[in-house]
Amino acid sequence: MGKGYDTHQARLLALQGIGKDLARRAKSKCELTGASGVPLRPYEVPPVAEDPDIERTLLLSEACHEVLDHPARLKGREWQCLAEVVWSEQAATQVVAWRMLQHLAQREDWAREVLEEVFLDEEVEKWAKSAEL
Repeated sequence: MGKGYDTHQARLLALQGIGKDLARRAKSKCELTGASGVPLRPYEVPPVAEDPDIERTLLLSEACHEVLDHPARLKGREWQCLAEVVWSEQAATQVVAWRMLQHLAQREDWAREVLEEVFLDEEVEKWAKSAEL
């Protein structure tokens, strides 16, 4: 197989290595929606570090992965959970919630209102603005 394949497989193994710690931190729930009893998998928050880092990785449901992979599908009030999640103690959670709120704010008044109230630490804000959905 090619070098890219080997690199990808090594990264997946490294992510699996932090999987138990992610599940423990997330209490086996989606770190954005709080959904439990659904399949969860790691999501590395862009820009992705050279090596997987638990502080830059979230455990998310398939629904969250879907909207992060296809932001045009991010719609409406079904994501109002972001109003609370953006205040999480986890910087990676704040970053993803802020980015999703920025996207929603283009069409949703409630998302704009949440963003007007949000205060991110300077480092977290820089990270949030370093990439888009």
